[in-house]
Amino acid sequence: MRLKFTVNGRRQEADDVWEGESLLYVLRERLGLPGSKNACEQGECGSCTVYLDGVPACSCLVAAGQAEGREVRTVEGLADDEQLDPVQQAFVETGAVQCGFCTPGLLVQTHDLLERTPQPSDAEIRESLAGNLCRCTGYEKIMDAVRLAASRRSDG
Repeated sequence: MRLKFTVNGRRQEADDVWEGESLLYVLRERLGLPGSKNACEQGECGSCTVYLDGVPACSCLVAAGQAEGREVRTVEGLADDEQLDPVQQAFVETGAVQCGFCTPGLLVQTHDLLERTPQPSDAEIRESLAGNLCRCTGYEKIMDAVRLAASRRSDG
């Protein structure tokens, strides 16, 4: 099938897509967007989180055919041209980026959290990020990054 959808604000087409192919596979292998990571393939780790019509979704669980005509925003789409999104910048500055495997999903999920709750409590941060697993940081640097991004958004 030919898949037509919008990715990071651009109309995209992918040919010869099998309907059961994951959205994650299409993004990484067919469109050359390697940001979202393929880790568990079961929707348990959050590494592949993208926005699907404005709602965070594990792209490994979305069949490519389900993306037809829809809007997808990946971690690459968070940045504005050459300018990192404040969430991305905060992760860099606090050292929340370690091996980087979980980072794309954490960035998308944090971005969504701050869109919905500009000044989240620590409990709200933990709840929002509960579906994203990290084996490197111990989560404290990630918490610091979310707090920093939230404070910068409120200052700006």
